Amino acid sequence: MWGVFSHPGVGGALLDCRDFLGSSLDTSPSSPSLIDARQLQLEQALQLLQQAGALLPEAEPYSPDWLQGLVDALCDLSSKDALTGLVNRRSFEMALGREVDRVARSGEPALLMMLDIDHFKAVNDSHGHIAGDMVIQSVARAIGQTVRPMDTVARVGGEEFAIILPNCPTSFGATVAERLRERVAEQRVEVSPGQQLQVTVSLGGAFAPQWVRSSSLLWIERADRQLYRAKAEGRNRACLEPHTDSLVSAEEKGMLFAVTQQDSE
Repeated sequence: MWGVFSHPGVGGALLDCRDFLGSSLDTSPSSPSLIDARQLQLEQALQLLQQAGALLPEAEPYSPDWLQGLVDALCDLSSKDALTGLVNRRSFEMALGREVDRVARSGEPALLMMLDIDHFKAVNDSHGHIAGDMVIQSVARAIGQTVRPMDTVARVGGEEFAIILPNCPTSFGATVAERLRERVAEQRVEVSPGQQLQVTVSLGGAFAPQWVRSSSLLWIERADRQLYRAKAEGRNRACLEPHTDSLVSAEEKGMLFAVTQQDSE
């Protein structure tokens, strides 16, 4: 039987990884418990990484470097989207919360953009889900090649992406949004020999209110409104919320109060 390695904070990562793999793991009553509070069963951990196709630690088994590599691999697996390698939704929400706090403290502008692949269902229906996955991966690469290393790019849904751009001047928002739209529209995705697809995206963006302690939920809702506007206006376009000088509307104050009340309950 493999030994047991205790490591603070690994429990959540291992549970996330188990959720990611779903029913592929043996979790019957006769099998060892996958996780017991803070303890990590090495046998299940290695099984998890192997089934996910992750690289296993190269150091000598059971050495400190090997154990640390195992922990790092699990944490990485729990924070990344399996198809694209981008940040997953949970990690995105954590990053967004940190950015809300940073903007409230520093007053530096930050932009959140939501991006959808246009008519993605038609891609799956006409060319199959494998082709759809290739399109998603291609769009993910295009986004990653366009934004800065400091920006956070996440896949938050089937064909939906989110981008956090810290310290993004308001005058630069429309420029980067248009660059993203053009970059995706220009590329071709080869889904089979001799067959290429071209897709477009719709983008919506909103700046965080500077010097104001807002909420991640409100920020997402504001960016989503602009995404819906881009779709309503014909798709393959970028719409950004008009920037105001750190003002919070009466509607947003009411929504913020409601969110605060929910958090306290």
